[in-house]
Order: sequence, then C-alpha cells, then structure tokens
Amino acid sequence: MNHAIAAALLAASLAACGPQRTAGPAEPEYRGFGAPQRVAIRGYSGDAMEPFITRDGRWLLFNNRNDPRTDTNLHFAERVDDVTFDYRGELRGANSPALDGVASMDRDGNLYFVSTRSYAQTLSTLYRGRFRAGTVSNVELLPGVSLRRPGMLIFDAEIAPAGDVLFLVDGEFAGGPNPKSADIAIAVREGAGFRRLPALEYAPSISVDLLELFFTRAGNSLVPVIYRSGRKTLAEPFGAPERVAAISGSVEAPSLSGDGRSLYYHKLEGKRFVIYRVAR
Repeated sequence: MNHAIAAALLAASLAACGPQRTAGPAEPEYRGFGAPQRVAIRGYSGDAMEPFITRDGRWLLFNNRNDPRTDTNLHFAERVDDVTFDYRGELRGANSPALDGVASMDRDGNLYFVSTRSYAQTLSTLYRGRFRAGTVSNVELLPGVSLRRPGMLIFDAEIAPAGDVLFLVDGEFAGGPNPKSADIAIAVREGAGFRRLPALEYAPSISVDLLELFFTRAGNSLVPVIYRSGRKTLAEPFGAPERVAAISGSVEAPSLSGDGRSLYYHKLEGKRFVIYRVAR
C-alpha cells in the first residue's frame, strides 16, 4: 500500500514520458536540487514512510512501516523549519485496526488516504475526511473511483492542490503482498465525487500549477528511483523524464512543497525508513 511496493512492480511507465529505463549514467538528469538533508522528527523514533508536506508547509503527514506484522497508521508532525518537525502523534480520527497510510491533502484541508478497513465488503480502499490541526472528521469512503473488482485496489493516491484532480494507482493482487501489476490513473472532480478519465497516466506528486511532476519508478534492477518531468503549458504532454541527480539510494514517495522549493521523500537506511529533503 505504498510507493515501496509500487516502485518495485509499477507497470505505469507514463506514456507521455517515454519507456521505462534502469537508472544509469546515460540517463538524462535533473540537477536543480542541492544535497539531501535528513529530516528530523523530534519525539518520534519509528519508521517514517510516505511523507506528504501540506501546501502551507506547516504539517508533515506520514505513516509508519507498511508491514503485515505492524499496525500501519497515519501520523503527523508540525514544522519547526524545513528539515525539523515536532511529532504530534497519530492522526486522530483517521486510523483503524487495518492498514491506514499514504495521506495527501488539498489546500482546503480535504484529506485523502488509503485504508483496507472495508475492502472485503466494498472492494474499495480510498477514503477522505476533513483535517484540522491533527484531527480528521467526517471520514468516508470516496465514491466513484474504485474499479470494484476482486483483487484490484487503489494503493496510492495524491490530490492536486486545488482539490479538483485526483491521481491514483490501481494494483492487481493475487494473494501475495505485492501487486502483479499497477497503473496510474486520473480522476476529476464531479459534484461531490470524482469521475475517472480513461487511458491517462500521470504521477503521484504534482506541482501547484500542474506543470511539473515527480514520481517513483524502478527499472530492471528493481531499485526505486525518483524522476522529474515538466511541461510549459497544460495543453502539452509532459516531457521526457529526468532522474533527480541529487537523490540516491533506495528512495521513493516524492512530495513537493507548495512553493515548489522542497522535495521530501523516504529512504531506506539499514533496516529503517527515514525522511529526507532536497531543496532548490
């Protein structure tokens, strides 16, 4: 239910961005970011995955380790500076005994997250609620986006800053922990819900103006890599992907800040997942 799974087995090669390739010196590189900085979450010592920085930069949302042996829940921390946050606890009102993770939020405080709490009954996993200072209210299953087919589920999603476009990842599961395949789709707001658009593949992290995207992808080596692609206008397709040169190691789950200056992501260090930031 996270970018770690998606990156290893993601079938969505982003048609507009060209074919999938293994990271290597011959690849185009994006060099707009400086050296990585590890993010400190003061008062928290567990795994931190799937970072999402809210549009105003105040809150860092994340989940602990995605592991069947772990109760995966949503957590939040409050900004001290760009690389320091104070842990404030679990996201109140959002968690359940099932897996809860991969949070994102629009600039109006509408929170979206993945949960398996009702999958056996609904064949759906994407929820939404209203966020206010660490408490989530009016939690409900998001209608109209699930394919509602046994074995298929949404395991990753991000809402655009304006709340009008939803990027999501469909995965096909056949009994194991990892999907057989995965694909990125897009849905647009229609009334109180969303309507899926056919045959569109984009990325989970998008800039405020929708002209720049970041995504995780793995090549033949199955080592996840973070890429960037851009375009000059909304009418144009995204250009060829460029590997973010400043980021290395087993990294995934990019989250771009509202001002476009900071890119947060998680990284596996030893046996623990931690959050990093690069800036431009």
